[in-house]
Amino acid sequence: MAPQQSTNPIRIAIPKGRMYEGVTKLMGEAGISLRTSSRDYRPSISLDGFDVKILKPRAIIEMLDVGARDLGFAGADWVCEDNADLVELLDTELDRVRLVAAIPAESDENDLLNRDGALIASEYTNITKNWIDQKGFNAQLLRSYGATEVLPPEDADCIIDNTATGSTLSANNLRIIDELMISTTRIYASKQAMEDDRKRESIDRFVLLIRSVLEARKRVMVELNVSAKDLESVINGLPCMRQPTVAPMHNSDGFAVKVAVPREELTSLIPYIKARGGTDIIVSKPGQIVP
Repeated sequence: MAPQQSTNPIRIAIPKGRMYEGVTKLMGEAGISLRTSSRDYRPSISLDGFDVKILKPRAIIEMLDVGARDLGFAGADWVCEDNADLVELLDTELDRVRLVAAIPAESDENDLLNRDGALIASEYTNITKNWIDQKGFNAQLLRSYGATEVLPPEDADCIIDNTATGSTLSANNLRIIDELMISTTRIYASKQAMEDDRKRESIDRFVLLIRSVLEARKRVMVELNVSAKDLESVINGLPCMRQPTVAPMHNSDGFAVKVAVPREELTSLIPYIKARGGTDIIVSKPGQIVP
């Protein structure tokens, strides 16, 4: 039997486009699945009490801001651009980009941007206006509509745009002169939803599930065996979340140790364990971790 739908569900918005795959994969690893067709903007969701709609990222921000949607995924750069009054709940660290200012590589920024008629092109009109004011440049804004990086030097003197690696800027002979912010996909809620106790409880539950996957992505599970005499030497240096799990082995033949450790420390941790008497080391990937 299909789960009964709530009469007042949490209205969650999922971004379409390039953010969709990362967001839905993250939700899937948390046990939250969507069932949809290629043209379906209202998929069903396996989490009871939630109603889903797939929307453009900018639309999600506006709908959260006015309370038309309760919960959604959006980029921090566009939340800043739209000056949206939202509640940020969790940084997924997906779709990381830098919002930067760039000019032709051989140019001097002060000479270029302080001259009469200097143009700065960007889709981020509000952020760009603020940046011009903060820097005190004698420049004007030129609103762009995509492919901003191709405008200099003929049609603009400077651009403000997002970049993941900087390769597109380099390919267009542009040099970064300032970094305005780092943006990632984050989970936001409307203020109205967070003021509703029932909705807030459901939203907190959703965020807990997503956070558990993000925590698991950063860690690996290490299991090992160690003799009684070497136990303290091994566990004293383990970078665990709280305390390692230690259990006696069969016939009191030493101890089995289990610990979740940061993934980036694994290359130094395994030699450390071996040097202190640890054996039978197993490394596995946890699906979810709830601290």
